[in-house]
Amino acid sequence: MLTTKQQQLLLFIDGRLKSGGVSPSFDEMKDALGLKSKSGVHRLISALEERGFIKRMANRARALEVVKLPDGAGGDEDLHEKIDSNVIAAEFGRPSSAPSDMLEIPMHGKIAAGTPIEALENADCHISIPASMAGRGDCYALEISGDSMIELGIMDGDTVIIESGQTARNGEVVVALVDQEEATLKTLQRDGATIQLVPANASHETQSYSADRVRVQGRLVGLVRQYH
Repeated sequence: MLTTKQQQLLLFIDGRLKSGGVSPSFDEMKDALGLKSKSGVHRLISALEERGFIKRMANRARALEVVKLPDGAGGDEDLHEKIDSNVIAAEFGRPSSAPSDMLEIPMHGKIAAGTPIEALENADCHISIPASMAGRGDCYALEISGDSMIELGIMDGDTVIIESGQTARNGEVVVALVDQEEATLKTLQRDGATIQLVPANASHETQSYSADRVRVQGRLVGLVRQYH
């Protein structure tokens, strides 16, 4: 059985596929359902996929296929129209915060916790994390390569959960893009017109840059570790 939100999203996707042949983007789904971020959409999509109502088509962007509809929903054209126009947006609640809820977020690849590496812009795949681990905005995951943050418990091979954003407070661990081409995970410290990217390993040196060379891409909100 589907929740009200899951059924509403399923019918919205089905209506778009029938009218235009292309599944809606996550932004379109977020707006249609009146959600504040795409993280709620990720969770609903994952739930529908797990229950066999939709499936994703590999190696194709925005490729969703509706496998089946709930009993009695297939011919409800009025409901399709209402959802597509967002007339019933007020009925869509906030994403459930139940501890058992899982959230699917993009995995962007590896990031050096020591020497900066080329920034990775495109998601290779997705991973599932507890919804309680995510920040308030959109999140993504990165695999740590290096040991410069070990004194904060961030080890080589760990997966860090990053909340997207371009601002951070002093002392927060951030993904920083240096010179528009290299990304690194460090603690942010501002000192006038200088930004310092501080490691958590005594054997590594603090990196100092003029503020115009550094752009924050997100802040650390969680960590996942696999034990082999």
